[in-house]
Amino acid sequence: MYKGVFIDLDGTLLRDDHSISEQTRQTLQTLVQNNILVALVSARPLHGITPISSWLALNSCPLVSLNGAYIQIDNKIVFQSNIDLETISGLHSAARQLDVTLIYYSGLKWYAEIYNDAIEKEQRITEVKVIIAPFEELMEQWILEGTSPNKVMAIGNALVIESLQSKLVLIYKKDMNIYTSKPTYLEVMRHDASKTNAVKYLLDKFAISREQAIAIGDNYNDKEMIMYAGLGVAMGNAPDPIKAIADYVTDSNEHDGVCKAIEKFVGFEV
Repeated sequence: MYKGVFIDLDGTLLRDDHSISEQTRQTLQTLVQNNILVALVSARPLHGITPISSWLALNSCPLVSLNGAYIQIDNKIVFQSNIDLETISGLHSAARQLDVTLIYYSGLKWYAEIYNDAIEKEQRITEVKVIIAPFEELMEQWILEGTSPNKVMAIGNALVIESLQSKLVLIYKKDMNIYTSKPTYLEVMRHDASKTNAVKYLLDKFAISREQAIAIGDNYNDKEMIMYAGLGVAMGNAPDPIKAIADYVTDSNEHDGVCKAIEKFVGFEV
């Protein structure tokens, strides 16, 4: 009997236009009503997840944001991982020579040096306004506040992102998780911040075994989570390497793949 379902958002639960079918919403509600844990697990910041969880009526369920760097349960932050400012400065220096847009996520705030098309696209998924300032000013602000970002994201051409990833892995592989959530998005967090570690944290907190967990995702930042869960499900729209490591490949995000997988393996039909 599965007792926990961990679901990625973009490309998985969400259609390409960011909508969710009523059928899927009802299926998730049926899980909750039957005391099965539902957790939304995303690279998005928390403020990009809460409107979705509210519409799904999952406000008290765990929300894993920033690829596991920031976790909320029942409106309380229960875990966060911060990148030290020395590393933030190093990441900025390594990326500044390349044509990429850097975004810094810190709690419920997010920052960038310029407002461009990439920032505008991210702004559309959240009501929280981006803070635009030169990097030096952002560093001064974080020092004064005694805080630092939870995640850094680089957006750019796929070939440029691949080059930057190779460069950063050589420098930071021992201390950081560095992977793409799609070919044009590179995500950087501390090693203790990952979707897999978030799943482990929540399984322990809710006394659920690994074998009782289902993880559903569509991209490379979902790979370890899919491999770790008792049942790892890849979406029909996932890249072939992700499908290859999954226990099951469901339909695409455009055709209620999440709903179909849950109905197949948990047995609930709405």
